[in-house]
Amino acid sequence: MGFWDFFTGKKKEALDQGLEKTRENVFTKIAKVLVGKSSVDDEVLDQLEEILITSDVGVETTLKIIERIEERVKRDSYVGSDQLQQILREEIAELLSENETAEWEDYVIPVGNRPYVLMVVGVNGVGKTTTIGKLAHIYQQKGYKVVIGAADTFRAAAVDQLEVWAKRAGCAFVNKGMNADPAAVSFDTVKYAVDHGYDLAIVDTAGRLHNKANLMQELGKIKRVMSKVMDGKPDEVLLVLDASTGQNAMNQAKEFTAVTEVDSLAMTKLDGTAKGGVVIGISDQLKVPVKYIGVGEGIDDLQIFNKKAFVESLFGK
Repeated sequence: MGFWDFFTGKKKEALDQGLEKTRENVFTKIAKVLVGKSSVDDEVLDQLEEILITSDVGVETTLKIIERIEERVKRDSYVGSDQLQQILREEIAELLSENETAEWEDYVIPVGNRPYVLMVVGVNGVGKTTTIGKLAHIYQQKGYKVVIGAADTFRAAAVDQLEVWAKRAGCAFVNKGMNADPAAVSFDTVKYAVDHGYDLAIVDTAGRLHNKANLMQELGKIKRVMSKVMDGKPDEVLLVLDASTGQNAMNQAKEFTAVTEVDSLAMTKLDGTAKGGVVIGISDQLKVPVKYIGVGEGIDDLQIFNKKAFVESLFGK
């Protein structure tokens, strides 16, 4: 499947709409900066730096982008202001390429020892439950057998909310109710998936950052009991972050990566926010690949993150 086969029709339209506010916030401002400018000078670069930082790309990542542009300006004998957007596009795409350790073109579960076990982490309110529900729905639609495990047993109504999504997605659901041992739920979920020949087990976990030691201990215990059912489990730890919180999402990401290994990221709520630049910063700073992005409230509005599509949409092309 080629890139433009994957990103056509509704998917491309949803991505463009989802990034509309970020596009207006960042690139409309850049266009205004360049009005009347015949070349890229220090003033233009200073203004570009300010725009990127205030758009939640982050200071360190912004400085890296500006340095790359300065090198391009020096290397090429002449760079006009009309070329700046193309250079910026190329440098952001290159930055994302360097920081992405994997590339996903479709919702495919890797071939190997089934079930594939996905452990989902993230603080309350970031869209973790919704993301799990959408993932279950999408993979069910792709023909995979999916089971969800409700191991976030401390938050009020978390189990009930997840059960609603499981029914909506048409997948199996494992739970022990509120205040149950999260590790026990995780164990039962993986065992259920093994015993019944499931392809994918998605395990929800509590996201409480107020006590890092407790969180580390809990996540470590969940991983250990999963591996007792089947060696090497979980296969992937997915961290869900709310893009609309900007730099707070970056802080949460740093907190979680400090207490557990994170393999991939899901950035939710890109629609309705002008802070989509945080995707670039988080990818750059954490060196953890962004795997999914949420660009709408619909059950099909969780997309595989594609660097090329993201950059093209940011620049309105």
